[in-house]
Amino acid sequence: MLILAFDCSGPACSVALWRDGTVLAQERERMERGQAEALMPMIDRVMKAGATAFQALDRIAVSVGPGSFTGVRAGLAAARGLSLASRIPAVGILSTAALAAAVPQDERRTATRILAAIDTKRGDFYVHQFEADGTPHAQPVAMTATALPAWLGNSRVVIVGDGAATAVLTLGNGAKVSSADSLIDAGVLAALAARAAPQPEGPVPVYVHPPAVTLPTP
Repeated sequence: MLILAFDCSGPACSVALWRDGTVLAQERERMERGQAEALMPMIDRVMKAGATAFQALDRIAVSVGPGSFTGVRAGLAAARGLSLASRIPAVGILSTAALAAAVPQDERRTATRILAAIDTKRGDFYVHQFEADGTPHAQPVAMTATALPAWLGNSRVVIVGDGAATAVLTLGNGAKVSSADSLIDAGVLAALAARAAPQPEGPVPVYVHPPAVTLPTP
């Protein structure tokens, strides 16, 4: 299966061209803003580097959040546009699932839970619990660091994401920060999308928090 995957839901823009477990071409740039402008040129460069036409793709994969409201919207708009233009199904993957899937096997063997923690920049985190084998618990939620111990209980937790270093401080000796990348790897996103069924309505955003910008009251 040949998949174009991309993420701009966090503080980076990442694109990968993936075929049956192998990344053919990949590019990522860390950025706090400007993902919407950077994404399509990055996709174009990766497709050219992989010498692949859009019509040859089997799927398009995109992160659907939680994360930056603007970044999630930009990624979804690109995925939907490319899907319609190329008549290729688009698959949405949770940002938290992509982070959790990158945790190495040796860390999974010593943990009862994986916690994906994304800094919301609002004083809390988007968090999502997974079993050590990657099975998710419910859906992502927003939570402060001080609320994490009661929520997680006595689990031995490995934490991944850009909020991991802060979250681990409240969890004591039963928690550790994963050696996995704190940013989403588009190659991992593609691998998850290869095993997922395309949604009939297409990818839909998962914001958790409402957008920080609201329309003025008439």
